[in-house]
Amino acid sequence: MAQNLRDDDIGQIMDQLGDVSDLLTNKSVLITGANGFLGRYMTAFLSELALRGRGPSQIIAMDNQLIAHQEYDELPNITYVHHDVIQPIPDGLHADLVIHAAGVASPQYYHKFPLETIDVAVTGTRNMLDAAKKWTARVLFFSSSEIYGDPRPEDIPIKEDYRGNVSCNGPRACYDESKRLGETLCKIYHEQFSVGSVVVRPFNVFGPGMHQNDFRVIPSFINNALNDGPIRVYNTGNQTRTYCYATDATVGFIRALLIGTPGEAYNIGNIGPEISLLELVRVIETALGKSLRITHQDYPDTYPGDEPRRRQPDISKATAHLRYEPKISLREGLDRFIEWASVTYTRSC
Repeated sequence: MAQNLRDDDIGQIMDQLGDVSDLLTNKSVLITGANGFLGRYMTAFLSELALRGRGPSQIIAMDNQLIAHQEYDELPNITYVHHDVIQPIPDGLHADLVIHAAGVASPQYYHKFPLETIDVAVTGTRNMLDAAKKWTARVLFFSSSEIYGDPRPEDIPIKEDYRGNVSCNGPRACYDESKRLGETLCKIYHEQFSVGSVVVRPFNVFGPGMHQNDFRVIPSFINNALNDGPIRVYNTGNQTRTYCYATDATVGFIRALLIGTPGEAYNIGNIGPEISLLELVRVIETALGKSLRITHQDYPDTYPGDEPRRRQPDISKATAHLRYEPKISLREGLDRFIEWASVTYTRSC
């Protein structure tokens, strides 16, 4: 299985999906962003399914390695293609199912690579939709909960029909707005060319496979905690989030790919608990069994500010359409992550 993931996590994904996985039998699948955090889960799951004789007939893993922190795992049954999706898709490829997970998701990186962030979400998405149109393929597009911006309290939990409270020229706009346009392209291709496109909007997914220098909250906090360093909290630390373990999210993504309604978008995440960053530190303290020192910092120049104050999804649509139901609690997910990070992260603080 994947070297940088937990084998039991991939097994749990298979168990939770059950017979839905049979819809992948003898299909050809292309995954963009295959060496990214979420793409690696999708690739590892498909590889294991194929090994068990129930999976796709062909799995094509595509990545440009711009921000990938490690080489491919070289899993069996996978054809690896080094390619940037902002360029036309190479001739000779074909897929029945396209998982477009390529993107620059970490705030540190989309702040550093704003034009590349826009290109992959817009030009890359159009290239994949053009390929899907040619192949008569079904498409899963990875959007983001960031498209909602900074919701008003009365709009939380956030439903898919919420139009958002966003800034088109704020420090996060390159990511937020390009994902919104990517969704628009999916809608246009579905309505005008009958491309079966389905959109997922992940909410704060975490798990093994996140690099210690990913700069997102959970890997950053745990990396510093394991190295006995201070937990650096930007701003007040009162901004709240819910967190979704990677196995639960992957199950939601696969269900959306296989049984989601074309032309629709689905929130994929956990409804609770909604906790502040300061409360998250205390949960990590309990999981580690030691006290942690918090330092408050202003946003550095390398990190985009203007964070949403709250983020909590309404997943009732995904539950009704996809039978999506997260299983892993925040504490269990943190325990799994810490166990993995303890032997994976370099002690360097």
